[in-house]
Amino acid sequence: MTYATEVLDLARQVTQSQAEPVREAAALVVASIRAGGVVNAFGSGHSEAIAMEIAGRAGGLVPSNRLSPRDLVLYGGHPPGVLTSELERDPAIAHEIYDLAPVAPQDVFVLISSSGVNGTVVELATLVKERGHPLIALTSVRHSTQMTSRHPSGRKLLDLADVVLDNGAPYGDAILELPGGGTYGAVSTVTSALLAQMVVTRAVDELVAMGETPPIYMSVNVTGGDEHNKALESRYAGRIRRGS
Repeated sequence: MTYATEVLDLARQVTQSQAEPVREAAALVVASIRAGGVVNAFGSGHSEAIAMEIAGRAGGLVPSNRLSPRDLVLYGGHPPGVLTSELERDPAIAHEIYDLAPVAPQDVFVLISSSGVNGTVVELATLVKERGHPLIALTSVRHSTQMTSRHPSGRKLLDLADVVLDNGAPYGDAILELPGGGTYGAVSTVTSALLAQMVVTRAVDELVAMGETPPIYMSVNVTGGDEHNKALESRYAGRIRRGS
């Protein structure tokens, strides 16, 4: 139970400390959706799991896209061999990922990276801000501030964001000590997923309070789910994709 206890304690801390950033992030999401925008979520490596929490899942927002390095293969015609573990460090691919996405000026971006220092995510953040989009960063402030940026500019994801959501993960991510040195038991995925859902649910609550009907996915494994989802997706034809 040690890991569970530690994670639950950290989740409580994150819930309390990030209440205001969650409110600010949700406000950006609401403004984008009300303007006909889409939430574009990007993560690579394990951070891609958090983008999946935001885009295209039951109980989540229909106007959402998940962006990732694999878009180079799925939509850009690159061979599968391009997808190496080093790819996320290449700033150049950020431009192609952005250009391959059906982005509109009113879209909001959520970029997820616990370290926040790799070339792709920093370059994508730079591009997002240059194009005038609101930017929400989901990162570990403790980890990121102890790292040197791998981007030529020397900047990190948290330097570029309009709102920074801190997942509270320690440097190196893992929280349990190994005898003789080292750690195990990563936490960033757990707390980042919590923050992602807090932003989405807060945004939905605000839309409801405004008298609007939020465009929310039903599970495809309940009666009527497919029909419900297809009707909502038709409102965003050409703006969202579900191939990845």
